[in-house]
Amino acid sequence: MNGGDEVVATPAGPTLPLEWKFSQVFGERAAGEEVQEVDIISAIEFDKSGDHLATGDRGGRVVLFERTDTKDHGGSRQDLETMDYPLSRHPEFRYKTEFQSHEPEFDYLKSLEIEEKINKIRWCQSANGALFLLSTNDKTIKFWKVQEKKIKKISEMNVDPSKAMGNGCVASSSNSNNPRTYIANGGSLDNSCNHLSDDFTFPSGGISSLRLPVVVSSHETSLVARCRRVYAHAHDYHINSISNNSDGETFISADDLRINLWNLEISNQSFNIVDVKPANMEDLTEVITSAEFHPMHCNMLAYSSSKGSIRLVDLRQSALCDSHAKLFEEQEAPGSRSFFTEIIASISDIKFSKDGRYILSRDYMTLKLWDINMDSGPVAAFQVHEYLRPKLCDLYENDSIFDKFECCLSGDGLRVATGSYSNLFRVFGCGPGSTEATTLEASKNPMRRQVPTPSRPSRSLGSSLTRVVRRGAESSGVDANGNSFDFTTKLLHLAWHPTENSIACAAANSLYMYYA
Repeated sequence: MNGGDEVVATPAGPTLPLEWKFSQVFGERAAGEEVQEVDIISAIEFDKSGDHLATGDRGGRVVLFERTDTKDHGGSRQDLETMDYPLSRHPEFRYKTEFQSHEPEFDYLKSLEIEEKINKIRWCQSANGALFLLSTNDKTIKFWKVQEKKIKKISEMNVDPSKAMGNGCVASSSNSNNPRTYIANGGSLDNSCNHLSDDFTFPSGGISSLRLPVVVSSHETSLVARCRRVYAHAHDYHINSISNNSDGETFISADDLRINLWNLEISNQSFNIVDVKPANMEDLTEVITSAEFHPMHCNMLAYSSSKGSIRLVDLRQSALCDSHAKLFEEQEAPGSRSFFTEIIASISDIKFSKDGRYILSRDYMTLKLWDINMDSGPVAAFQVHEYLRPKLCDLYENDSIFDKFECCLSGDGLRVATGSYSNLFRVFGCGPGSTEATTLEASKNPMRRQVPTPSRPSRSLGSSLTRVVRRGAESSGVDANGNSFDFTTKLLHLAWHPTENSIACAAANSLYMYYA
């Protein structure tokens, strides 16, 4: 390792499928317990170190968790990896703190209710032991600082009222040290007893000893969350993404039609860098669905659209990035178009790999991995729930077809993961030659629903130049296990630990964590 850069060794052959195990759960609900709408988790994010995890819910709360297993031995995780004991211990997190990030609002100009639900959370660079993060609802972004503060509490005060108090004010020794008790027993503390008046005289015999009151205080530490900035009134439509820049100074926020660039220190001004709003709204054909900064190059960002395309933008080209540097989209197979084609092609989430070389995208049916140096088509595609294709009409009727599933990549870039229905999520190997396709359930027994699924590589229907590996459940059925599918329970949000094979995912109000 040179200059603090992390070197990730790429295995020569195909990687073996991981064996996933349950780690811990927060907020597990009992059987039959009804979940309150405000408690449903709507955002998950690990920080860059992986030592902190944040979740946001529909009630506008942000909950922070802190890793504890690395602290038991002292030292950093790098030290732990050089120890003799095996690192089969699973990562452990504990509840750290929570705070109310957003409240419900009402836009009187547009007669519009703005709900408090947290849409996205993004960690910023920590400094001086304090944690910083951005959270957003549909309209307002907030910049939070979470820090341990020492609070001084008075635990004892040895005031002795039995001594002379001047001007004839003498407290009886039979009274308690508490002035309230003294007053209750018929005494009084008037103004003349609170200062030395002009006619102050020492009592006869003088004062035998002068006693100064001593305050005994204890220091307690508590976590305090403070809102440092509020970035508001910059979006006409609902904010679907926020993303930090690698420069540590700026971030973007995206709604259906615009992407704005902000400076963390300036809350009353933003720059509109992408605008897809047509002069006539009747000409609108696509909207922005997700946006993400490149993890290394501060001048590059990518955004996805409802038509299934991803545009790579270079901020050095012009102030308004109305022309893209690269366009990534898969060509439609001739004769395959149907009423649902455009709906299921809409990309709900995109993520850059850690090195910035690849972009992972999730549409309704598939995960696709794109090489940013090759725009002819995806380098790999993974079928998430292909067995739902015959049921698209039912999914349209109950609005499930509009569900927005998130996706994530492992830190080494060898695996990808995304959620599905019945609280299932799927992990695919994307390394060279890998056929890994694992189905897991968000429960204490994640492998309960797993069945071996046939994996067969095939050529892309699009470009003959691009070989695309399609893996997953190819056979049509009710689900991968032959069980009836539950569209009410869906695993929309999940996050992969930045340096380890560990996944956090949200099933309603419960946060499940797994390790491999």
